[in-house]
Amino acid sequence: MNQRCALGLDYGTNSCRSLLIDLSTGEELGSTVFPYPSGSAGILLDPKDHHLARQNPQDYLDGLTAIITGAIAQARATRPGFDPASIIGIGIDTTGSTIIPVDASGTPLALLPEYAPNPAAHVWLWRDHTSHAEAAEITALAAKIRPHYLAKCGGAYSSEWFWSKILHLKRIAPDIFHAAHSFIEHCDYLPAVLCGLTDPLSTPRSICAAGHKAMFNPAWGGLPDKEFLAQLDPALASLRDRLYTTAQPSNKPAGKLTPAWAEKLGLRPGIAVATGGFDAHMGAVGAGIKEGTLVKILGTSTCDLMIHPNHQPLADIPGLCGIVDGSVLPGNYGLEAGQSAVGDIFLWFVNHLVPDTYGTTVEAKFQAMEAALTPLRPGQTGLLALDWNNGNRTILTDTRLTGLIIGQTLHTRAHEIYRALIEATAFGALTIINRLEEYGVPVLEIINAGGLAVKNAALMQIYADVLGRPMKISRSDQTCALGAAIFGAIAAGTVDSGYDSVADAQRALCRLRETVYQPNPANHALYSRLYGLYRQLHDAFGTDQWSGRLSHVMKELLNLRDEVTA
Repeated sequence: MNQRCALGLDYGTNSCRSLLIDLSTGEELGSTVFPYPSGSAGILLDPKDHHLARQNPQDYLDGLTAIITGAIAQARATRPGFDPASIIGIGIDTTGSTIIPVDASGTPLALLPEYAPNPAAHVWLWRDHTSHAEAAEITALAAKIRPHYLAKCGGAYSSEWFWSKILHLKRIAPDIFHAAHSFIEHCDYLPAVLCGLTDPLSTPRSICAAGHKAMFNPAWGGLPDKEFLAQLDPALASLRDRLYTTAQPSNKPAGKLTPAWAEKLGLRPGIAVATGGFDAHMGAVGAGIKEGTLVKILGTSTCDLMIHPNHQPLADIPGLCGIVDGSVLPGNYGLEAGQSAVGDIFLWFVNHLVPDTYGTTVEAKFQAMEAALTPLRPGQTGLLALDWNNGNRTILTDTRLTGLIIGQTLHTRAHEIYRALIEATAFGALTIINRLEEYGVPVLEIINAGGLAVKNAALMQIYADVLGRPMKISRSDQTCALGAAIFGAIAAGTVDSGYDSVADAQRALCRLRETVYQPNPANHALYSRLYGLYRQLHDAFGTDQWSGRLSHVMKELLNLRDEVTA
């Protein structure tokens, strides 16, 4: 074939989207978004428990057809004579840990009439924090008898992750737990569907999901051992036999597209479907990650990704979401950190607290606030915030922490609070960078991806000033889907894709925008002073080890405000 193309499918929190890319030129031929129709913006909620967040697996399947056929239709419209037979592979990324209870045939329980009414039978979305008590229990047991488990996941297990969710499900809905033959990550489920793989035990599993969220590591025989699991609950030890024993990186194929799905989607049967992975990890690949590069995926939350050659020494880093060989790029450890809420904080603020004097729509309010906050200098608001409205993912790994704003007066305006919230997320990002470098992982370059990076110039400039580093931005609006498409191409093999490796494809297909946000030295100096106060609040409210006083914080904020204003 003269033309070689690949499809990347990106399943996010509220919608899924596709990207159809020409592997020879890097041209993006088509992209379609499918908002999940179920629940509130695709999320099944419970007004009695704000920690609960589930999804309907039918939305995933409906979206699969919509986004692939939509991308092909766009390609045909923009490139006359486009032939879908030129598509050689499919890659898929999803949120995680987003787990699905399935029966012995791999069918999600929520798709069976007898279980559909029960929220516990549906998909447990990454942001479901109902299992915070179980996460603490797992952390405590591992610290006592398996400390090496915790060493590879930052020192604490999270309520966002695999085992805590399953243990909580067992306790609140034992009928659903016993009805489930197995549990499968969203990123493993969709490749299995496309490839007709119905046995959960033989379904290829992603090392990205297994390593970062399920404490899988070949060094201790894969998943946590039965003795450990039995001390949590004997049913977990039994379940271990119905999960998986191996996991693989996303450059390996999960299988081939079935004739039935090929006909439904308008594709050739038998094309490669890559092993799935998480959205941020594939986004890092789509942004062009390499050694020394930190990729920030900025969205409702953020994920920060780096790599480190697996033949070089690497210390365990407290507070990270994991260090997993092959989770981002083959031959490298993937290092994951992140913040549990960024865009979500801004949306909460504008939806609930910003007055209509700034505008009558969400978009108008954001635009008006950005225009009003941009002329302000660091410290001029007199405000300081903690970015923990959805807990802290890194470096404190505590989902029960909450947000904080101090320094408000009777004259404080909404756009000033918005600026303080942006600054708080930037301070959180700086805390992650400092932790990485403290443990011997230098950050030489930062590339940003996601909607916030592209649409919010004020945020990008504040990040540059706080971090004291240039903020580069991935060119593609669908960076995660681009990474998925690259894996789909590599899974098809060198002959079909034209690329020998993921890194080879990255060099040809991953590009940056011309706009680079450069740090302002004077602003960085002011933010360094503010960050000192942020760290005092961070440690005082987030750690057991802190001791000191906070009586000076408000006064120092006022002094800095007066100094900057003058």
